[in-house]
Amino acid sequence: MTSVPPAGPREGAGQPFRTVHWVGDAAGGRLRMIDQTLLPTEFVEIDCDDVESVWWAIKRLSVRGAPAIGVAAAYGSVIGARSRGTADAATVREALRTAASRLRTSRPTAVNLFWALDRMEAVADAAPPGDGPALLDRLLAEADAIAEEDRAMCRAIGRHGAGLIAAGDGVLTHCNAGGLATADYGTALAVIFSAHEQGKKLHVFADETRPLLQGARLTAWELAGRGIDVTVICDNMAAQVMKEGRVQAVVVGADRIAANGDSANKIGTYGVAVLAKHHGIPFYVAAPSSTFDLSMPDGSGIPIEERDPREVTEGFGRRTAPEGVGVYNPAFDVTPAALITGIVTERGVIGPVSTETVRAVLAAPPASS
Repeated sequence: MTSVPPAGPREGAGQPFRTVHWVGDAAGGRLRMIDQTLLPTEFVEIDCDDVESVWWAIKRLSVRGAPAIGVAAAYGSVIGARSRGTADAATVREALRTAASRLRTSRPTAVNLFWALDRMEAVADAAPPGDGPALLDRLLAEADAIAEEDRAMCRAIGRHGAGLIAAGDGVLTHCNAGGLATADYGTALAVIFSAHEQGKKLHVFADETRPLLQGARLTAWELAGRGIDVTVICDNMAAQVMKEGRVQAVVVGADRIAANGDSANKIGTYGVAVLAKHHGIPFYVAAPSSTFDLSMPDGSGIPIEERDPREVTEGFGRRTAPEGVGVYNPAFDVTPAALITGIVTERGVIGPVSTETVRAVLAAPPASS
């Protein structure tokens, strides 16, 4: 575990922190990630060298955000693949399957988790029999590719989304979809970062995002560190801020997007979309193609994770509700496509949002910058 003084990311095109990455070689390396539960007061990196520690890191939100979870799961499967030795490819393959099965149970909503693990298993299944160490090296190369592709997709999302934001705009975002939620640059915050790098002066309103305050703890930390003007508001203040004319666009991330564009994101996003519609404010979702689940026709089938009631009643260690009171704590909600002005992907902007436009954009080659 490595601890450094708390600080936001430096302003500029590069990231001074690495949310999740691999250290070492396939045989003896480990997964390193920021423990996001401690931000913004402590910047601590934790190392995982067994599948259970990766599972817990995902479950307890040390690593969170759909793309970052996918990257962590890919590297976690490499750790699992070597857990029974590397005598031959069959041993590595079976150990990988066991690890992937365990990691799939960590969180149900973010589709990138399952997408990354399916991809890792496909690599193992395609490997010839024989050389176990060679297969392990191939698996690490695939996990590295998933991380690198995520970085590239996030940068492209920023380029395509920046044009949706005008100089002087007030932009509201919910939860955290920045570098901390991905391998590098973010999704929703990539749009804001890119607009800022183009010289556009913006003011961002970050919903604090109850009950775990990812907006206040993480989004504000990232934006302030880049020199972007940010104001934290309680979730129930969004309507008033919109009514006062302070918000010209809403940009959020997503954890799973159905074939018709219905989008699951952190709980409270649906309410923000309703408010934006009422006030005539464009509402954008930013996500890579890996977050789309085209096997799901609409958002009604998206599994919604329900988390520990103590996150509500004893948030951050202090009880704020009576003992024994009932609690409903869904971690996500689904925003209908009808409320979404556009979905920003690495292939371009989907809009108007429908099954047809989703498939058309995702089937097209990546749009140029």
